[in-house]
Amino acid sequence: MYCEYYGFREKPFNITPDPGFIFLSAHHREAFAHLLYGIDNHVGFISLTGEVGAGKTTVVRTLLSQLDRDTYRTAVVFNPCLSSLGLMQHINREYGLPDNHSDTADLLQELNRFLLSENAAGRTVVLVIDEAQNLEPKVLEQVRLISNLETERDKLIQIVLVGQPELRALLERRELRQLGQRIGVRFHLQPMDFGDTRDYINHRLEVAGRRDATLFTDGAVRRIYRFSGGLPRLINLVCDRALLAGYTKERTPVTAAMAAAAISDVRFGEKGGKSFRRPMAAALILAVLLLLGLGGRYTLPKKPAATPAPPPSATKLPQATGEDVTRMSEAESGRRAFDALAALWHLSPLPRSVRPGATPDDLAREAGGELCRFSGGLEALRRLDTPAVIEVTPPGTGGKCYVAVTASDSDSFAVTPAVGGRSTLAAAELERVWSGRGYLLWRNYLDIPTGLKPGARGKKVRQLQRLLVGAGVLAGQPSGTFDATTVAAVKSFQAARGLGNDGTAGRQTLILLYRDGGGFPSPTLTRKENTRS
Repeated sequence: MYCEYYGFREKPFNITPDPGFIFLSAHHREAFAHLLYGIDNHVGFISLTGEVGAGKTTVVRTLLSQLDRDTYRTAVVFNPCLSSLGLMQHINREYGLPDNHSDTADLLQELNRFLLSENAAGRTVVLVIDEAQNLEPKVLEQVRLISNLETERDKLIQIVLVGQPELRALLERRELRQLGQRIGVRFHLQPMDFGDTRDYINHRLEVAGRRDATLFTDGAVRRIYRFSGGLPRLINLVCDRALLAGYTKERTPVTAAMAAAAISDVRFGEKGGKSFRRPMAAALILAVLLLLGLGGRYTLPKKPAATPAPPPSATKLPQATGEDVTRMSEAESGRRAFDALAALWHLSPLPRSVRPGATPDDLAREAGGELCRFSGGLEALRRLDTPAVIEVTPPGTGGKCYVAVTASDSDSFAVTPAVGGRSTLAAAELERVWSGRGYLLWRNYLDIPTGLKPGARGKKVRQLQRLLVGAGVLAGQPSGTFDATTVAAVKSFQAARGLGNDGTAGRQTLILLYRDGGGFPSPTLTRKENTRS
C-alpha cells in the first residue's frame, strides 16, 4: 500500500520471517556463537531461551542456513505438543527414516542406526525443538533418552531446545534434573538495546530499498524502543503502523507523535495497556471461564498449543455459550471466522468491525495473510488437514454465513462461531449446512509466487526446490531452474497428498510444502501423531 510512496521495493516490517531481512544484534550474534560452539563441540544438549518476539527463530534460522548440508544433517520440530510416540515419529520423518512403528523403542532403533551411519561418514546430526517450554515432562524424558545414543567418544546427536523463559524453570524441576544436568551450553537471549533497535530499523528500511536513516526521527525511535523493550516483533508491528499513518497523512518523517499513535493502535486503544498481548490475555481469561462452566472436566494447559487439540466426539462436547452464527450478519460471521484463523496463524487480528460486503479476499488481506479457495467437502478438508473457513447455510437463516473449522477428531469438527448453539458438529451435521465452498487463510513465508511453472528460473524456484528437498521428493542441490526433475518432484508430492498432480506449485501445494518440507509453523486440524502425511 505505502511502498511506492516511500520508495520501498517491498514492505520493510512484515512480521513473517524473511531471510533477506535478517539482522543480528550483539545479543543475537552472541546467541549464534553459543549455538555453533555447542554443536561443533558435540556437547549433546543446548538450550536457547528468550521472551516472545526476542528473535530466537531468527537466530535458529540463521544457524541452520550456515550449516553445510554435506557436513550436517538437521531437523526442526516446530510443534512440540506431541506424545512421546508422536515426537519420535516426527523426528524420524524429518530425517527421512521409517516412522510407521507404533512403539518408541522401534523408532529409537531406526534413529540409532541412522546416527551411527552419519557419524561414520563424519557428519553431525542436529535436532532443533522449538517452543520446547510446551513439552510435557514425560516427553522431555523421551528427549533425554534420545541423547543417550552415543559412542564411547562422542554424542551422536546434538539437541537444541528453544523456548520461552518458562523452559528454564521447566529444566530446573526435580523430576527433570537428569536432563537439566546434561545441558552443556545455555544462553538466554536478551532484547536489543536502544542502539541496536535504531540500527535494526534502519537496516530493514535499507533492505526494503530506502537508504534514508532519517525516515524515523530519533524521538520516534526512542518511543518505539520504550514500548517494544527491544523486541523485534513489537518493533515491526509499530513501525508498520507508523509508516501506514505517515502514508495516509502524506507526512514524512515519522515523528514521535506518529509513533505514539501507532503504539496506541497496536495496543488496540486500551488505556494503560502494556502491549498487544492484552487481547490474548483476555481471550485466555474467557477460555478459562468457559472451561470452568464445563463442570471441571477439562484443564487448561500452561501454554496454548501451537496446533489446536482435536475435540472429543460431538456427543460429549457441551453446547456453546457464546454468540451464534445464526444471529449474525454475513459480514460479522466472516469477521469472526477469519479472526479465528488469523489467531491460529499468528497473523494480525481483524478490526472489531468490517465494512458490509467484505469478501473473504478482503478479510484475508486485513489479517495480513493469503487466501486459498477450495471445494470438495469434508474429504478435501481432511486431505488438507488445515483449519478453514467454510460457507454455511444453517436452517432457518435464509442466507449464507461463515464459520471457521478449527479442529477435528475422527467424526466431529470444532467450529466458531457456534452453529445452532453448538461449537462442535458431527461430520454429517457439518455436511448438511456446508455449501461446499471453503477458504484457507495461510502465510506465504518465502513469498514464492503461486503457480510457478516449468521453465521458471531464479531465487524463488530455488526456494521451492529446497522445500521439495525437505519433503523428501527431490534429491541433490537446488538448481534454481524449474526443470523436468522439479516437475516430477512436485507431481510426486501432490500425488502423495491427494492434490491434483499437475506439476505446478499452486496454493494448496505450497501450504503443505511449507509444513512438510520446510518445517514452517502451520496449524493443523488434527494432531500429528494421529495423522499420516
